[in-house]
Amino acid sequence: MDFAFTDEQQMIAETAHSFFAENATSERTRKAMAGDGIDRALWQAFCQELALSGIGLPESGGGAGLGMVELAIIAEAAGAQVAALPMLGSLVQSAQAIAAGGHADQQAQWLPHLISGEAIAGYFHDAAMHVDGDRLTGGSPFVAHGASADIFVVTDMRQLWIIRADAPGVSVTPRTSMDQTRPFAHVRLENAPGERLADPDAALAAAHRAGFIVLAAEALGGAQACLDRTVAYSMERVQFGRPIGSFQAYKHRLADMMIEIEQARSAVFWAACAVDEAVEEAAMAIHAAKSFATDTFFRCAGDMIQLHGGIGFTWEHDAHLFFKRARSLQTMLGNNDWHREKIATMILGEAA
Repeated sequence: MDFAFTDEQQMIAETAHSFFAENATSERTRKAMAGDGIDRALWQAFCQELALSGIGLPESGGGAGLGMVELAIIAEAAGAQVAALPMLGSLVQSAQAIAAGGHADQQAQWLPHLISGEAIAGYFHDAAMHVDGDRLTGGSPFVAHGASADIFVVTDMRQLWIIRADAPGVSVTPRTSMDQTRPFAHVRLENAPGERLADPDAALAAAHRAGFIVLAAEALGGAQACLDRTVAYSMERVQFGRPIGSFQAYKHRLADMMIEIEQARSAVFWAACAVDEAVEEAAMAIHAAKSFATDTFFRCAGDMIQLHGGIGFTWEHDAHLFFKRARSLQTMLGNNDWHREKIATMILGEAA
């Protein structure tokens, strides 16, 4: 598959990278971490002023009607700054599920509010959910930005429901999370009223493929930022009378990072393009992208800390933000062993 950005996609990429680099600063991110994990001013600007939040969602619901490639471009730019936004649970998983599987009234009721940022959605899965009609009992201890959500999209892999956060029987407890830019909450449902989505198969498939691609793209952006920041540091830090980036061993580590990142870039946009083109290998591609890109990010984040020396281990330096985000991405939406098992099964069948 030959792939290159169109002029429109290149413009979106430049706009997104410029926006996040200018606005998702370390100071603002750390301030958000001390609160609910959301940079509210950034979220409002992203959704309403820049109007990037509707990318990947249909025009009928107020979106831009673009595809996974454009969504991956946005996620890569956000990941490069470790932006403190509820994009994954709200705009990606929940909005994609409602757009693909909700009936017309549900789409009209929720998609415009999610795209505008006026409402935030959390998404979670509970295989042991107890269902009595449209009443649900269950929950999840790991709901990204759950404490800030206005609604939840909930699945037991057979059905999906929309549940209001203020509905009777819903309780939300914030948790201390490793990645404070994407804090978790424990959401409990006790006979809580839910509204079923009309087409659960379509909703679940949309939420999964968008979630996997966005996590992979975030990881790609984060890995590239680790390399870029380390290269910049290597030209500033002087040891033994010369920049440390001039030493051969240091250059070899940077080269290894670059090779891994370029492979991850190919995997991410192969997956996004495969989904948009509805090719047969799309299912395999998204598992490959998620597993490879998030592992690459974790390695690059670790290298960033080591290659920065003592300063890289301090709270004042941003290296720990990238390392924590990288570690969390490895285990979100299925750990990477699970994704590789999926690939093996697709290739080998029962022999896997």
